[in-house]
Amino acid sequence: MSEQHANPGTVTSTRIVTVTPNPSLDRTIELAGELQRGAVQRATRSTAEPGGKGVNVSRVVVASGGDTVAVLPGDELDPVLLGLATRGIPTAALPIGAPLRSNVTVTEPTGTTTKLNEPGPSLAGRLDDLATLVADTVGATATGPAARWVVFAGSLPPGLPDDALAVLVRAVRQRHGDDVRIAVDSSGVPFTALLQSGERIDLVKPNAEELAEVVGGDPDEFERDVDAAAEAAHRLRDKNVGTVLLTLGSAGAVLVTDSGSHAAVAPRIVARSTVGAGDSSLAGYLLAEVAGQSPEQCLAQAVATGAAAAALPGSDVPALDHTDPAAITVRVLQQHAATELA
Repeated sequence: MSEQHANPGTVTSTRIVTVTPNPSLDRTIELAGELQRGAVQRATRSTAEPGGKGVNVSRVVVASGGDTVAVLPGDELDPVLLGLATRGIPTAALPIGAPLRSNVTVTEPTGTTTKLNEPGPSLAGRLDDLATLVADTVGATATGPAARWVVFAGSLPPGLPDDALAVLVRAVRQRHGDDVRIAVDSSGVPFTALLQSGERIDLVKPNAEELAEVVGGDPDEFERDVDAAAEAAHRLRDKNVGTVLLTLGSAGAVLVTDSGSHAAVAPRIVARSTVGAGDSSLAGYLLAEVAGQSPEQCLAQAVATGAAAAALPGSDVPALDHTDPAAITVRVLQQHAATELA
């Protein structure tokens, strides 16, 4: 099933630019029962969608009637680029003369997912080209509204240095200063290198494991105890980060800003696939933010959008008008003192 399209009037016309250095063609195979290692099993359904964290954010934006450009490497006739064009998602692509990777996800009726991700084609020697493309795309407002957010999301392909995210963020800051806001959803060494670079980031969206990688702690504890999760997210803000949107799967999410922290409880759903749920949460938050909603409302929309994505099969993503943020319970975490966030 393709994206569900909303009325274009549901969101503002502010542009959200996404940058996915390592996009993929996401193949999803649905099984009727549990995955059996070493056995032959028949699939009940199989789909293929253009994917990658930033690409998924752009898909939600377009499904919701918003304005976006997806920046990524890839040749014009690559299946990923063709898939994005078919779905009406504007792109700015860096030709690389090699096919993009395919990722395979196997889903079980319980919602359990098993992912097999390829490394992707090498971009050795192309970081400056990609940085220029990103900066140019952010500034190309003649064909649309000004970009408010630039989202750097996902892993790095082979050939890019560990500090590639820092280089990309710096290119945007040097060209556009504070005129745009920067969001990051990444992990591992590249994310750590970005945090250590001193580049200012307006928003990061880790999950429990990714947060623990950076500030320490137990991911399972974060999902059990939102107060502990908020405290850990607060420590992440010490690394020149403005806002932390911590997604906790079925436990909901925590939002930490310079004015306080909030927790949101996830609704009860029948999960069909968690692929793209975190990306959808980020998209929901950003769409609410550009619409001028409060931090609490942005958090509620993030959780509602992530839950809606998890209830869909494969790598399908929802539109905002297929979510119910009013049903999300958001509470203030009182132990968090906003005055301490200097």
